[in-house]
This record gives sequence, C-alpha cells and structure tokens, in this order.
Amino acid sequence: MKATIYHGPHDIRVETVPDPELREPTDAIVRVTRAAVCGSDLWFYRGIAKFTPGSRTGHEFVGIVEAVGNDVRTVKPGDAVIAPFVASDGTCEYCLAGLQTSCVHGSFWGDEQNGGQAEAVRVPYADGTLVRMPDAVAHDRRKHDAAVTLSDVMGTGHHGVIGAGAKRGGTIVIVGDGAVGLCAVLSAAKEIGVERVIAVGHNERRLALARNFGATDIFNSHEPGVGEAINQLTRGGAPSVVEAVGNQESMDLAVEVARPGGSVSFVGVPHNVKQAPLRPIFLKNLALRGALAPVREYLPRLIASLEAGRIDPLPVLDLNLPIERVADGYAAMDERRAIKVLLEVS
Repeated sequence: MKATIYHGPHDIRVETVPDPELREPTDAIVRVTRAAVCGSDLWFYRGIAKFTPGSRTGHEFVGIVEAVGNDVRTVKPGDAVIAPFVASDGTCEYCLAGLQTSCVHGSFWGDEQNGGQAEAVRVPYADGTLVRMPDAVAHDRRKHDAAVTLSDVMGTGHHGVIGAGAKRGGTIVIVGDGAVGLCAVLSAAKEIGVERVIAVGHNERRLALARNFGATDIFNSHEPGVGEAINQLTRGGAPSVVEAVGNQESMDLAVEVARPGGSVSFVGVPHNVKQAPLRPIFLKNLALRGALAPVREYLPRLIASLEAGRIDPLPVLDLNLPIERVADGYAAMDERRAIKVLLEVS
C-alpha cells in the first residue's frame, strides 16, 4: 500500500510499504477514504519538533473497516468509521471518565509502523477507538469529507470551548484563525449557542470564514492595542477564552482578555510558549486549562450534529489533493496558502 513517510524537514514522500495486518484480537484494519494534514504536523515538517526519519505521518482519517479481530464487537467489515487521533481501550478508568487521551493503553497515530496518511491503518482497541458513521454521513460526499475534521480539529475546537466553560448566551474569545480556532468558533456559535463569539487572528480570508461560522466580532491580532480593545468591548474581559495557536504571543493575549475569575483553555500545541504568564493568571484568579482533546468522547455528539446539519466544518478543508500529492499539501499549509488539506485516498 501507499503511505506518507517523513524523511526530514520539508521532505515528505509517498512510498510503498507492507499492508497492515491484524496483530491482536482487538484490532481492526481500516481502509482509509479521507485523511488530512494537521497544523501540528507542521512542527516536525519545519524541523521544530523531533520526528524520526522513516516514520509514517498523519493522525486524522476516516475510512471503511476491512477486517476485525475475533474480540471486536462494535464494528464490522463494511462499516464506515471515524478514528479519533488517539487510540484508546475504552475500558480503563480514564476512558470511563471521558478522558481517552490519557488511556493507559492509548497510542497516537504517526510512528514507524502506523500513520493515518496512508491507504490503510491497523487500529488497536477498535471497540474503544472507532465510531461508526451513520449512512447519511457515510454516503453524502460533503459530509463524508467533513467527517475527517471530527477526528481532530473539530473535536479539539469543541473541547477548547467546553474547557473554557462557555455557556449558551455567554461570551467567548477565541485566539487563533487556524483550523482549530475556526472550529472552536463553529462549536461556540452553533453547537453551544454562545451569544457573543469574538474571533482573533490576522488572516483576512480566515477571519471572513470565522464570521461565516458565527463569530459576532472580529479582531486583527496584529493591530496595536487589540487586547485593550477586546477588554473595552467586553467590559473587562471574557469569562471564557480559547487559545488555539500555541505561541507566546497568543497565550499572553488570551490571558490579557480573560475576565477576572474566568477560564483560559489552551488547545494550541504549546511548542512556542516559553513561559505561562503566571502573575496575571494569579492576580486575576484565572483557571488555565491544558486541553489535549479526548475527541472519542465527543464523536457521537459531533457526528449527530454533522448529520443534522447543525455544524458544517467542511470549509476549513480548503485544498483537496490526492494522497500522491501530500507533499504539496504540507507545503501549502506551511506557506499559509491553505488552512487545512483534505487528502482523497480512495
């Protein structure tokens, strides 16, 4: 089969590798139909994060079950499924508490043997990991394409909104106009029903999409005094803030625009955060919450919302490519010519 292989910074290739096989009775083999390139993939692509040359890439995919182990009960060959970006057993204390990203047997896609940007994937703990798509999603091309966002960025954006304590009728600030930030806007406006959704970024096209997703107010993060302007608009800051970038400037701004007693949920992978602004967090009595999203917990709800048309995250996938051109997709996202790349696999 074909799979995407990392060879070094800015060097991504599609190569032929052995087909995956069932190893454990809890495994499933999924033929991938759609995959995606994630903003977090750019950290190793740019050489900022360490990644072993020869490893397979990708952690966002949906597909069709081709085979299952003898102990698998919840999915069967022929089922269309979504895989969250972490495999989980579904039975440990953390899974039962809805925190599947802390599963004692959990594992991430993207290693020497198993990446999601490929024609097929071996899924361990299939019962605890995979979630079936209803036929209305699986057989509708638009929704099937959109479903790949539920494996990570839509679930992560939603988790950021939940972690920030956003309420129906309330106010939230979302810092970041990448795919996760935009999905957080969509979740806040359409899924949670937040009344004032303030989106902060610096790309005009992406901020226009945030407006279409339900943002009521838009701010350019590169404008001087943006934090002061947001605090003036919100009369002292927002009770809920999502940081969806992962750098020092965005973290500082998120804390600046949080109302005393409020919550800041950071879902941007914090590669470029050198120091949390602890003094203002302390003085403002803020809750700062790290948020590696347990996407598996949210999948039933988000799939139902996608099926019903309450959410449509497809517009964040603004460049469609065959898997053979995955290197072009990485380059397009690295150069900010694309928000997020959808890979058509089969």
